[in-house]
Amino acid sequence: MNTTGSSIERPGVPVATPTIEHDLSLRDLNSFGLPAVARTLARVTNEADVRRLLADPRCGAAPKLVLGGGSNLVFSRDPQAVVLKVEVMGRRLVAERPEAWIVELGAGESWHEVVAWTLGQGWPGLENLALIPGTVGAAPVQNIGAYGLELADRFESLDAVDLVTGRTVTLDARACAFGYRDSIFKRDAREGGLAGKSLITRVRLRLPRPWQPVLGYLDLERRMAETGQAAPDARTIFEWVCAIRRAKLPDPAQIGNAGSFFKNPIVSAEQCRDIIGRDPEIVHYPMPDGRMKLAAGWLIDACGWKGKSVGRAGVYERQALVLVNRGGATGAEVVTLARAIQESVYGRFGIRLEPEPVIV
Repeated sequence: MNTTGSSIERPGVPVATPTIEHDLSLRDLNSFGLPAVARTLARVTNEADVRRLLADPRCGAAPKLVLGGGSNLVFSRDPQAVVLKVEVMGRRLVAERPEAWIVELGAGESWHEVVAWTLGQGWPGLENLALIPGTVGAAPVQNIGAYGLELADRFESLDAVDLVTGRTVTLDARACAFGYRDSIFKRDAREGGLAGKSLITRVRLRLPRPWQPVLGYLDLERRMAETGQAAPDARTIFEWVCAIRRAKLPDPAQIGNAGSFFKNPIVSAEQCRDIIGRDPEIVHYPMPDGRMKLAAGWLIDACGWKGKSVGRAGVYERQALVLVNRGGATGAEVVTLARAIQESVYGRFGIRLEPEPVIV
């Protein structure tokens, strides 16, 4: 690995670019622990770093890959793009209104640490999203969600730098075009999206006042029944969510993984009735628009994949929705396993599962 502190010549004094590293292993920078090497990686700590990088003739016109915590990436090969490692930090309360607290967070902050911090400050509202891996900047890209809550439900606005012009823009929820595990940042230019075109630097969240618990999820309802707590506070919900996730999902520090690998498919009520007719035990949830969300993990398990492997990539024994690195897996093995699962589920249920992580 070579590290350079390069500079851009301007009239007067040269200005340092972000720290740029060459031929850097990305194995420790993705939660799957997959092997890949970045030809060029730049560490971004603020908007000015991005603008200086864009002005650098060696990096400015090259394709860009934005990297946060690496929890939503599958490296199937070495990235050809310049990797922008987002390390923008900071946490602050920017407004305290009668109806909400508005909190601003640097995109490089750990998401789970932010959830714990807001609770500690007396600003509840994110507890259902506890223990989701990754950084704050990745949260709106994926529109992360769990246990009845999505980021979009708590979103105020974000700042992002245009990777072509270097201009900073502020986007509200409408401009982000949030969908189920989706946003404008996941869609490419052909779909009118901003994938590879913007780097999120700061995110502002809206934590409603007065606080109301979000409890309409089966696992949380079970906890209420087990404990006899019909009105848990935010700290209790936080602890429940952490315990539930730890029981179901492997720690990336112990077993490489990217969390839930597939989106839960959404089908029409009629499609759901057809499937129930063949498989009455299928796990499903009604959506506000009348459609039904099916549990992807149940579909995968029903096809016999839980605990199975392809090479050194496998399906987690406790949760079929999670693919894991059993030790030394390559991205190609993960992709091969994922495609085999997709074909199996499609063959039995006629449903095409869509991966959550971005495959590079």
